[in-house]
Amino acid sequence: RCEWACYDTMNACYDITQEFQDELHRPMFPYKYKMKFAGCPNDCVASIARSDCSVIGTWKDDIQIDAKAVAEYAKNGVDVQSEICDRCPTRCMKWDGKTLEIDNANCVRCMHCINVMPKALKPGKERGATILIGAKAPIVGGALLSSVMVPFLEMNEPYDDLKELTNAIWELWSEHGKARERVGEFIQRVGLGNFLQEIGLDPIPEMVAHPRTNPYIFFDAEVEE
Repeated sequence: RCEWACYDTMNACYDITQEFQDELHRPMFPYKYKMKFAGCPNDCVASIARSDCSVIGTWKDDIQIDAKAVAEYAKNGVDVQSEICDRCPTRCMKWDGKTLEIDNANCVRCMHCINVMPKALKPGKERGATILIGAKAPIVGGALLSSVMVPFLEMNEPYDDLKELTNAIWELWSEHGKARERVGEFIQRVGLGNFLQEIGLDPIPEMVAHPRTNPYIFFDAEVEE
């Protein structure tokens, strides 16, 4: 229903819930598994802090700009430089007093500029969702925020890619997870590299939370035939 939604959250939630009735309501896992669906990076449902699987709407192409509307905002008192450009986390926006330019390659989809000038800026047209895994509240261990597993996924029915990823995670976690161990804690215990290898995902830069602090690098032994 939200004008910024990058996919149909209500339909996706309903479809996934119907597909996984037994798994969600009568879980046979080591512990509970929550899924939340947010239409855009504003994440109004706080999925990134509360759910084992966060499906957060995003876009791949450039932010849509209405130059006349931007000028109207500036005319009506919005300080585009200080309120938008200076608060952009990657400083990917430039304002010369007349024209707003966006370096979309460095945009992190924080939604700040769109929230300030909703009539002038809109998410891009190539829309989908980012899949994040591993959030939880403090129970056995401390609280965790979810981490990116799939940077962009097209969210079209019947959502086969999301269902396939979910089944792969459940199969691994069910077999090797400890009692009352959430998926995020399981990933911390076995290591992200091992987790990705078992569920069939290749590691990508978007999965990196921060630069490595361990100077030692271990390579898998290659089997020569």
